[in-house]
Amino acid sequence: MKEKVLEAYDKLAGDYERHVDALSGHNAFYERPAMLRMLPQEMEQMSVLDAGCAAGWYTEQLIKRGARVTAIDLSPSMIEACKRRVGSEATIAACDLTEALPFADEAFDYIVSSLTLHYIEDWMPTFREFQRVLKPGGSLLFSVHHPFMDVKLVERQDYFARTLLREVWNKPESGAVEVVFYRRPMQEIINVTSSCFSIEEIVEPQPSLEHKDKPEAEAWMAKWYERLMTNPHFLIVKARKSK
Repeated sequence: MKEKVLEAYDKLAGDYERHVDALSGHNAFYERPAMLRMLPQEMEQMSVLDAGCAAGWYTEQLIKRGARVTAIDLSPSMIEACKRRVGSEATIAACDLTEALPFADEAFDYIVSSLTLHYIEDWMPTFREFQRVLKPGGSLLFSVHHPFMDVKLVERQDYFARTLLREVWNKPESGAVEVVFYRRPMQEIINVTSSCFSIEEIVEPQPSLEHKDKPEAEAWMAKWYERLMTNPHFLIVKARKSK
């Protein structure tokens, strides 16, 4: 599984670096606006872990809000793209979220993880590491595929089963790339999170109209707006470590 994720995202790195910010409406006009609204506007003096940084879009946003950012990703190609985006303004390293994190206890005020955790089969070791490296009172904000969306991709639909799924994404540079990820029921998402943190907010985002007048948004809005207004595609969870 890990090798398949690594292979896919090394192939996709060029698209994430040069096209996703403007051309992928599910990121630019849907998930990202919802996540940003849940982050503090001012993050001065905060130490933040961008867990699954990809090409560094969130890393850059966190830096702009004043945070001291450590960005990690499984893909070396994504790490290089992130470095090209933010240079020396963040600490950036290849890192596997399924293994022990190379950080001290209580190192971070905030962990942000965008559309990453559904590539991990067993969340418990990862969430225990998140709990370990977060300071008391620190926050975890993550987004994942919504389980109601992904259950439609299952051949033998069993909502309660954790299921390995495959999808083919067609991107401008990489062409067709098979991406694999896990679908899990809502109760597993909530129960694993709440075993390590106190859940503060759950958001099932709807499309943002902030960018609707941009030319690159027009076609995406026409195709996806009504569907995403009535069918959840992603899920966002904000949680806090007890003091």
